[in-house]
Amino acid sequence: MTLSRRVLFATLALAGLAGANGAALAQAYPSKQINIIVSFPPGGDTDALARVFAEKLAPRVGQSVVVENRTGASGTIGNAYVAKAPADGYTLLFTPNTFATAPLVLKPGTGAVYDPLTDTTPIVLAGTQSLFVVANTGTGAKTMGDLLAQMKDGRVKNYASPGTGSPMHILGAMFNKAAGVNVVQVPYRGSGPAIIELVGGQIPMMYTTLGPVAQHIAAGKLVNLAVADPQRSPLAPQVPTLAEAGIRGVEVGAWQGFMGPKGLPAEVVRVINGHVNEILKMPDVLARMTTLALVPAGGAPEALARINADHHSRYGRVIKEAGIQAD
Repeated sequence: MTLSRRVLFATLALAGLAGANGAALAQAYPSKQINIIVSFPPGGDTDALARVFAEKLAPRVGQSVVVENRTGASGTIGNAYVAKAPADGYTLLFTPNTFATAPLVLKPGTGAVYDPLTDTTPIVLAGTQSLFVVANTGTGAKTMGDLLAQMKDGRVKNYASPGTGSPMHILGAMFNKAAGVNVVQVPYRGSGPAIIELVGGQIPMMYTTLGPVAQHIAAGKLVNLAVADPQRSPLAPQVPTLAEAGIRGVEVGAWQGFMGPKGLPAEVVRVINGHVNEILKMPDVLARMTTLALVPAGGAPEALARINADHHSRYGRVIKEAGIQAD
């Protein structure tokens, strides 16, 4: 065999070995349990949807996938925990868009610190949600106009939100400015605890996504008065927009998505992104998302990066102008 042919065969052999090693590396993740961190308590949309994805991911990746609730400080405790976790793909974050704004409202030293734009790796945008104005039927309000009148005469003095700096809090600040009222936020540690008190009548109204309150609306305990979208929601077409109710320029939405620690390997991003995009096509998952009033999204990681940056910038201006700050 000539020298040139021996070199050629050796090169081909090395290439094959490298390819095999690359394939082995690609197949190595995951090799143990994956933990999905949710920064809010059970009972809200984020926790419920995270558990749907955990259930569907486990058989696809061949490992246990566990949801862990790490709550507190408007979600920054859990968010920062993931930001500081090893970038190996075994600690992921499933988060609403509170992720983009919560650090902007916390006083120094009152919460965990992270940069929403640089300290994590976007993986996939799972879905988007509309925000609604919902009241306890005990208020007697049947329309947005009724509730606004009660705000102005002092009968409705406060509203519930799942946390300071949440999109619901931002909606409340924008609503106050546009309507010329001063209804005070009562922040809870997530939607679940807030809805319990809303249904119980301890608080008269709430800005919320539809999923966690739909059953209470159907049962006649709560009334859905308006949606903060440019147009009516296909999930509640009978509910007028705030603009239709005379409150113009108040449009706020929400999203849910997967993040990982900064520097997450591209292969890990590809694996999780691919699986979530496939899961989003499953009929039972789509049905569950409809129940939670989520519109499926998916797509490349860049879609999540863009909407996260947009909400950080746009809602950040509202936070600054309204002087929103956690107590």
